[in-house]
Amino acid sequence: MNLRALAAKAVFDVLERGVSLSVALPEQQKLLSDGKDKALLAELCYGVMRFLPQLDHCVSQFMSKPLKGKQRIVHQLLLVGVYQLYFTRVPAHAAISETAEACRKLKFEGLVKVVNGVLRNIQRQIPALAESNDTLKYNYPGWLLKRLKAAYEQWPQIVEASHQRPPMWLRNNRRQQSRDQYIAKLVAAEINCRPGLSDDAIELEFATDVSRLPGFAEGAVSVQDGAAQWAATLLAPQDGELVLDACAAPGGKSCHLLELADIQLLAVDADSKRLERVQQNLDRLALNAKVIHGDAANIDSWWSGERFDRILLDAPCSATGVIRRHPDIKWLRKDSDIQELAELQKQILDHCWQWLKPGGTLLYATCSILPDENSNQVAAFLARTPDARLDALPQQADPLAIGWQILPGQDGMDGFFYARLKKATL
Repeated sequence: MNLRALAAKAVFDVLERGVSLSVALPEQQKLLSDGKDKALLAELCYGVMRFLPQLDHCVSQFMSKPLKGKQRIVHQLLLVGVYQLYFTRVPAHAAISETAEACRKLKFEGLVKVVNGVLRNIQRQIPALAESNDTLKYNYPGWLLKRLKAAYEQWPQIVEASHQRPPMWLRNNRRQQSRDQYIAKLVAAEINCRPGLSDDAIELEFATDVSRLPGFAEGAVSVQDGAAQWAATLLAPQDGELVLDACAAPGGKSCHLLELADIQLLAVDADSKRLERVQQNLDRLALNAKVIHGDAANIDSWWSGERFDRILLDAPCSATGVIRRHPDIKWLRKDSDIQELAELQKQILDHCWQWLKPGGTLLYATCSILPDENSNQVAAFLARTPDARLDALPQQADPLAIGWQILPGQDGMDGFFYARLKKATL
């Protein structure tokens, strides 16, 4: 299979069909057998998503008329070609010839000369990539820039951080060894790392295949971003408690909760396909939870037991805090999504609260950096909920702030938000 053709197909699925890259890319990667080829395919697809506006503008400058309809996949192929010329070490002649050959493989024989000509013209000139407006300068959609500018003085740094390649984080399984013991195993395997701020977190100097991680198959360690690892730590489950993970897939936080304490855990998610990942993670770590396909906004429909001691609500959100891991989010999200998500979060939060015992703890979490989904959401909840109080987190820079907003790149972590809520006793 021609690797550039596969990249064009994945990019086409994202930009023309609205498929997430985390779904589209593996579909194409499975057609390749070589690990290096799979890595290059990922590099091309992620690169196009990171720099889409500038690449798009560059291609359009060298085309006499835009490609439409079925030919749009050739436009995506040109984006892949231009990305190689500007951002990779692939020799220009190889990038151009392979991309032109990909056009043939995609069965657009009549456009091979067009692809070849456009890329050769760009390669001869290598014009500076356009920065004539904010979308081009920052490779960000205008609506999202507007929201970031309104929320943060340091918005340029946030945008810059979201273009960086994220580090690989591990979560030590304390049921098998201490973090220091596992770090020693990594060092022995010649994998450089450093401890993170939370108790189980380990940041790797370089990403590596999980097959190289000592004891991975036996559950000694899991892959999980440093920010996401705070969820279980801040909820702080205690032995014997009944705990709900309300939006559990793919299960990293569920497993961490079970690693921390001997609890009865319900792991619930509305997406049955993603729930399979929860069970796979539990099985690898030899952990047990009750895995339920259900709606966190309608707990009554699938649970008739007692109320919960603690609830983790990792709410559906815009995922604007993890753009560095999922750059396609910039092009799949719309401004109107934010209000719709905020309304859904409100419904789930209000409903989960009814199922929390008096004296219980609910941890509200998102991987968003937008106030409408985070501090504003929690402030509105507190205003309408007399038996709720905010439990300030020691990690907050401002003890009076509503919740803890982690920004992308902060201490190497993804963007994340946490607010811990306590329910009054009767």
